[in-house]
Amino acid sequence: MDSALLKIDEEKARHVKRVKFRELNAAMDVHVELSKLDSSLKRHTGLIKRMRQSLGTDHRDQILKDLDSLSLEKYIDEIAGATLEGIARCKTEKDVWSAVEVISALHRRFPAAFTPPLVSSLSTALAAPSRAALSALPPEQREKEDSIRVSRQRPLLRVCSELALVGIITDGQKRSGGEWIMKVLRELLSNDPTLSSLPLLSTFLKSYSRPYLGLTPPQSKQISAEAEPGTLSSATTNATQGEFPTLLNEGEELVEQEIRDRFKRMCEGYFESVSKKLVIEHKRLQDQDRRNHEAYIRSGEIFEDRQQAYEKMTKGYEKLLASCQTLSELLYLPMPSLPTMSQKSDSIQIGANAVLGDDDDPLATSGGKWEDEEERRFFEDIQDLKDFVPKSVLGIESEEKEDKEATEEREKVEKEKADAEAKKLEEELEGLKLDGDLANGRVDITTEVEMQEGEPDGMITPTPTSPAKASSPPLSPQLAPQGPSQLLTALLARLPDATNRAMIDQAAIDFAFLNSKAARKRLIKFLGTVPKNRSDLLPHYARFVATLNRYMPDIGVELVALLDEEFRYLQRKKNVVKELAEVRLKNIAYLSNLTKFRVVPSHLILHMFKVCLDDFSGTNVENISMLLEGCGRFLLRSDDTRERFGTMLELMRRKQSMQHFDQRQILLLENAYYQCNPPERAPRQEKERTPLELFIRHLIYDVLAKKTIDKVLKLLRKLDWDDPIVQRALHKVFTKPWKIKYSNINLLAMLTYDLQRYHPAFAISVIDQVLEDIRRGLEQNVYSTNQRRVATIKYLGELYIYRLVGSSLAFDTLWSLVTFGHPEGHPLPRQPCPLDMPNDFFRVRLVCVLLDTVGMCFDRGTQKRKLDNFVIFFQYYVLCKEDLPMDVDFMLSDSMEAIRPKMTMYKTIEEAAVAVDDMFNAALQNAGLSTGEDSGEDSDEGERPEQEEDEDDDTAGQESSNEDRAPSPETVIVLSTQERLGPSEEAEAEFEKELAKIITDSSAESRKVDKKTAWWDSAALAPNVRKKRVDEGEVDAGGDNNSDGNAAMHFTVITKRGNKQHSRNLLVPAESALAVHTRSAQLQDKVEQQHLKRLVLDYEQREEAEEMKALEARNRAGAIKIRYVG
Repeated sequence: MDSALLKIDEEKARHVKRVKFRELNAAMDVHVELSKLDSSLKRHTGLIKRMRQSLGTDHRDQILKDLDSLSLEKYIDEIAGATLEGIARCKTEKDVWSAVEVISALHRRFPAAFTPPLVSSLSTALAAPSRAALSALPPEQREKEDSIRVSRQRPLLRVCSELALVGIITDGQKRSGGEWIMKVLRELLSNDPTLSSLPLLSTFLKSYSRPYLGLTPPQSKQISAEAEPGTLSSATTNATQGEFPTLLNEGEELVEQEIRDRFKRMCEGYFESVSKKLVIEHKRLQDQDRRNHEAYIRSGEIFEDRQQAYEKMTKGYEKLLASCQTLSELLYLPMPSLPTMSQKSDSIQIGANAVLGDDDDPLATSGGKWEDEEERRFFEDIQDLKDFVPKSVLGIESEEKEDKEATEEREKVEKEKADAEAKKLEEELEGLKLDGDLANGRVDITTEVEMQEGEPDGMITPTPTSPAKASSPPLSPQLAPQGPSQLLTALLARLPDATNRAMIDQAAIDFAFLNSKAARKRLIKFLGTVPKNRSDLLPHYARFVATLNRYMPDIGVELVALLDEEFRYLQRKKNVVKELAEVRLKNIAYLSNLTKFRVVPSHLILHMFKVCLDDFSGTNVENISMLLEGCGRFLLRSDDTRERFGTMLELMRRKQSMQHFDQRQILLLENAYYQCNPPERAPRQEKERTPLELFIRHLIYDVLAKKTIDKVLKLLRKLDWDDPIVQRALHKVFTKPWKIKYSNINLLAMLTYDLQRYHPAFAISVIDQVLEDIRRGLEQNVYSTNQRRVATIKYLGELYIYRLVGSSLAFDTLWSLVTFGHPEGHPLPRQPCPLDMPNDFFRVRLVCVLLDTVGMCFDRGTQKRKLDNFVIFFQYYVLCKEDLPMDVDFMLSDSMEAIRPKMTMYKTIEEAAVAVDDMFNAALQNAGLSTGEDSGEDSDEGERPEQEEDEDDDTAGQESSNEDRAPSPETVIVLSTQERLGPSEEAEAEFEKELAKIITDSSAESRKVDKKTAWWDSAALAPNVRKKRVDEGEVDAGGDNNSDGNAAMHFTVITKRGNKQHSRNLLVPAESALAVHTRSAQLQDKVEQQHLKRLVLDYEQREEAEEMKALEARNRAGAIKIRYVG
């Protein structure tokens, strides 16, 4: 109630203001003394600049002051242009009133010089956009241009509406400008198929529905479509009517009654059109939703382009719905009722018959008429021009009833003729059967005569049935100046570039607006002369014709007649083979695409197939092959042609078996036949997996990523690891790295590392299986498993990165790759080896993959020397092969550059052999220096040779489990079981050194605690006493030096009185038991300390010596056989 009162008060205030301005503008009583007016250029320039900036409230006072004090006569044109620009920046209602006040002041001073140019400029600025210019733009650019235009025209429309009410814009003397406003809006709305100007109408109705349409706010703010009159309280109605009987009398209205009624009818009619389009779009959206649902059930996914089209359609529908709701509220009209999905009983009924046809049909088991979903959407999802083009342009608004009767009668006649043609065709097929049994490939004389003389009796040549009104639709005022001929020329020039669905559909819409008899003739001529080398355009042109054919059937009929005539001409020129080959290809492909769009009648395409089958030789063999490839599948699986075309195919196969064709023709016919009628085959049996196994595979193959690895680990740990089925499933997944993305192999190794902390036996089994797969690949060397072998080698390298295997195992694998299978483990130049031929470079790839993965880790200490030695031998191995292919050479160069960029690369086999010999000699010499020393202790990395042999027999013990796989002829060295679980090898070496120091110190301390010598411990001496004795050259009982020149040993006796210590020297004879025992203890400690020191310092030499001994023993023992376990 309060809002209604407020609205009415505001409307009355606006009315009073408009009446005041109208009276002022009509009086024209402006008296100006020209002598007192300023004519300076500076002030006029400032005024024009200020008006260009804005006519709003900010500049209103200053502009009005300047208008009263300046002469302005010489600057009227500039002021009119500046006024137009200033209006465009008036956004609020106060700004609009300010602009009206400024324009009124100018109108009163210059009614003849200022007002007409301004009105003309406003009319031009509010004109509808050029449809031809918009159609040439892409959809995104067109939408952007419409948005800019609407934002520019909105303030202009509001100011013009006010100017028409205050008497500046008029339709005639003593008349308002209501009709001028109505014409402007009609022009904007009638030339707007995309409803982009609808926001302008909403803006106009929000502010001017009362003065222009005579609409008053109803008693209830919202009126639903189901609301019945009289449901409101009678007391409220009476009270409202009593309080506001009438807003204004007829004499006080600013717009004439006639104009208001016409304006109201126009807006209501436009709302009705928008409501109909909303209902249509709603149904289309529901149909698209249903088709998406069906496609999802059929294929398990929705294609990206279908999803994008659905999202675009949803966005457009929501925008249209919001605009329609706004109009409903402003015009106080009910919204149209929109059907819901529940009201459609067949919305989600999807069965097998809807896609595959009858279960009993043998053809249905081999697929539908379309090869895939994309092809089906291209040939079946054709847009309806009625949804995009007004009915008046299509010519179907006034003659729907007459056309319906004529269409029914015409369809009846065509059906009778088609049945007659079908009967005649069946009779000819029976004759073909007899001809095929009696003679091989005899030509039907009757058919030949028909082909030479003219059309067959059953040919239907209908005339264009477009209505007279549709033949020459009225052109819009914006198209007239440019000319329909030029627009059509531009459209035809764009067609060769329309190579997708969106562009060809937009071209069909654009042609519908240019539809005329002459335009259709030009289009048919253009479509019939497609260049021979542009066969890619034929499917899109066929879709273009199928889109127009629904409302312009003469296009399809005449184009088919043109292609039929060309086909007959080509039949008469059968002897011209090479020159007309491309023309034949284009003709058959064009007809095939039009057939799949159902533009070509089925009896016509079957007749063409029969004609080629009658003369089954020469070029007709190629014609039949192209027909079968183009539309054979469609004809064989369509209900109306299945039986007849199946009979023709059977006859073709019989003739093919009885006639003699060359190999090329046989191949053409076989390929075409099996493409349209593929042989039946049993469906592939999918391996049945338990839900738990599917879940594990889903986690590893689909979910596993850098961001989700923690979540995957938690889910895997939650599995029942005591269940053997779960363990078997996990083992399969973790030992087949080739089934996941190559970039995710490191994540699989990371998972293995995380799981080994909780299930160490599982990690051991995974590593063991990976090593088995690598060895199996070396022994079999099957080309089909190369991808698996690359992934497995990469996996092994990642396992080393995550400390699941040691460096010894990595070097074992590297040496195995270059020595396995060769005689005595020595590759020979260009010598064939059954497992590693000279022209087989795959092992080089494997070595490069492993080096790329782990090579950067071997950059210091003994591992660096091991890798250097291996790289030397690897170069020798590469040079033993034939010349590397370019890709392998690049891979090798990249790997060497990454791990040893400064290493010299050998160019010849001789250089490499000399380097290998030098490497062996240096290793043997180092081994010979320390062969007599044996510490009796094992180390994590101390038993690995670093040269050329295949060393799989003595790799790190528990990681590779070689004790189970291959009995070694040498002593098996069992290494630490904690290597792969503990710290790195450098940390292990540092730990050994520190441990040796601790042992040394502890052994010395233990001997010092001997009960016979514990009392002479030097630790009990005060620091100053120890320093004094050292300076004097004396030796205490625990020191390292003895005095050999004296016959007595110096001891220090410590006594304690109170809290003070006192010491004095004591000479003990050297021959006494105390001195002898002390001296022997000192010498023993020194020997042990020197021994431990030598062990620590010679740690690396001992390691190399042990490796060289193992290498020599292995060379003598020969190859090693591995026994596979499990």
